[in-house]
Amino acid sequence: MSNETVQLAEYAAKLRYEDIPPHVVQRAKDCITDTVAVIVLGNGMPWSRIVIDYAQRIGAGGGCRILGSGGPSVKAPAAALANGTMAHAFESDNLTRPGVGVHPGGTLLPAALAVAQERGNCGADLITAIVAGYEVMYRIGHATKHSNEHHGFHAPGTTGPFGAAVAAAHLLRLDAAKMTNAIGIAGSLAGGLMEFARSGTGAMVKRLHLGRASEGGVLAANLAEGGFTGPSSVLEGEAGFLRVFCPDHDVADLTRGLGERWETMTLCLKRFPMHATAHTAVQAVLELRAEHEFTGGDVDRIDVQGTERMATVNNIPNPTDIMMAQYSIPFCVALATYRDPRDPVSFDDGVLRDAGIRSLCARVKVRAAQPPTNVAGAAIVTITLKSGRSLTREVEEFNGTPARPLSATELRDKFMTLTRGRYGAEGETLFDRLQNLEAEQDLSWVGA
Repeated sequence: MSNETVQLAEYAAKLRYEDIPPHVVQRAKDCITDTVAVIVLGNGMPWSRIVIDYAQRIGAGGGCRILGSGGPSVKAPAAALANGTMAHAFESDNLTRPGVGVHPGGTLLPAALAVAQERGNCGADLITAIVAGYEVMYRIGHATKHSNEHHGFHAPGTTGPFGAAVAAAHLLRLDAAKMTNAIGIAGSLAGGLMEFARSGTGAMVKRLHLGRASEGGVLAANLAEGGFTGPSSVLEGEAGFLRVFCPDHDVADLTRGLGERWETMTLCLKRFPMHATAHTAVQAVLELRAEHEFTGGDVDRIDVQGTERMATVNNIPNPTDIMMAQYSIPFCVALATYRDPRDPVSFDDGVLRDAGIRSLCARVKVRAAQPPTNVAGAAIVTITLKSGRSLTREVEEFNGTPARPLSATELRDKFMTLTRGRYGAEGETLFDRLQNLEAEQDLSWVGA
């Protein structure tokens, strides 16, 4: 019988900071830096405040920060729940390219930072835990073939507890046997349904899925530390995660390239606060705007060709709230012709009442490309102006993907944009400390 769960646990338990190449360390620090910024931004959202208030009630008396709050510290599970929810609060958190249904920063950092602040770990410890969690979680996500979402589950809510458990367990310095138990326990904490996208209501719950995944990782690791057990075949077993959650899967992907290929380098930093399926189309709109200098009022209609998912799940012509607007390709594309889609302020309370954006949104048609595009997530955008002129751009990669990574300047710009309301110019100092995290011996200052 295969033992992929055990192999992943053994790898994660033995990983050390010295084993990680410098370029992988940098990518992990970029993930951490980016996630801190999106959590701080998420703190101001009304749906986040509900979770923060709850976390402060149930977690009182701990030593972990709820980022961006400036309020009392809380216990680790409560901090992970709040920070994980805030990380996904405004569709700005990082993911992977190609997408495999995981949100690295939004599930790994909240769990890892909470444990690190509770147990006194250093910056190098946090970086190593993030890489260990990423390497395991990416492979689990890849093995699902994204079929968990086809089955009706929100993928990050199902894969997230595994990565969060590994990151937290690494900081607790669990051996391979207890790491296996942590992963085994995490399997029973996986969840999150896609009905919010189908019904168009209750979209706040989408944010909670990452918070619960982070919280679940802290729970799983702490229980494993105390001797609680979980199935050692939780991923590949007959009633394990892949067979139960994923109609289509590949067990071999769980360990393919393990210890040889750094999947952390697949990390993708989103530059637009919207669902990833809209990014290539929006990138195309921005490039056409820069080249031809038109405005939203000049546009008659827009045609977007992409994946089957883009044409179905994210083809929402009349979103009823901000969260569904960020999930809607037609709305995001229309917004990008009128406003700067890089700035969260563009998705203010009045955007849903913007007559120009609403009108154009109804004239954005999204369909599956025939034949399918060569790169998953690619988009072909054709903008027809009222003058009759037609402009077309195909975009396979958007700014922030491994193929088009954000520069240090671009990452700093995103960080400062997202944190300006909380830190102002002081955000520069926070950015620099996060980018030199391996030199930090204590992490209590993160979120202070």
